[in-house]
Amino acid sequence: MSTTICQVMGFIVSSLGVAGCIVSTAMDMWSTQDLYDNPVTAVFQYQGLWRSCVRQSSGFTECRPYFTILGLPAMFQAVRALMIVGIVLGILGLLVCIFALKCIRIGSMEDSAKANMTLTSGIMFIVAGLCAITGVSVFANMLVTNFWMSTANMYQGMQNVQNRYTFGSALFVGWVAGGLALVGGILMCLACRGLIPEESRYKAVSYNASGRNISYRTGPYKVGSGYEPEMKTRKGAGYEEAARSEDGRRSYPSKYDYV
Repeated sequence: MSTTICQVMGFIVSSLGVAGCIVSTAMDMWSTQDLYDNPVTAVFQYQGLWRSCVRQSSGFTECRPYFTILGLPAMFQAVRALMIVGIVLGILGLLVCIFALKCIRIGSMEDSAKANMTLTSGIMFIVAGLCAITGVSVFANMLVTNFWMSTANMYQGMQNVQNRYTFGSALFVGWVAGGLALVGGILMCLACRGLIPEESRYKAVSYNASGRNISYRTGPYKVGSGYEPEMKTRKGAGYEEAARSEDGRRSYPSKYDYV
């Protein structure tokens, strides 16, 4: 039961993480204009991974996509690539995880196969979470660097005042989503240990009899089980020839015949 709960919880948490990565990548507020020095403005600017937008005080918003790829900074393109790789790995991990759930039976799939699929999906979720966290962190580092460069230029008395950008809501969504995907992947890897069947090894032990299996019968006759050595011939009328009984068995004379 604990393995099933761990697996289901990992699937739910990972699903939320992958959904958050998709939402974060599609959001336009990766960087927003800093209004610390100018809280009252007629134009508010914010940027995302795919387009930049301008919102006016009247409520009208105009967005313009980036029409170039090579003209964008290399780090900006790296952030795009990391987020896309994280989303693709997360979606593939969800597909694998659905078939690996212990509560779902598909044909005659064994627990060992489900364990391998659970481990695979867990590794995919972990890598997807790391890609999302890395991409968001790289973009945040770019914002911090540009922010302090713009601040230094403003304090130096330069006439051209540049707009400073700070963290947008998409960054926090990306961090949380990456953390959820990472935790979900860890839960799936822990659930894999409970799905591995326990292998019981039994060692074959052979028992050898220490002596001959001899059975005894009460009475004057001694009956053997076939392992007795042949009786030595002795002088006497009883040993010249053994009489055969009606059922075909060989009978031996009694001890009174030797007197």
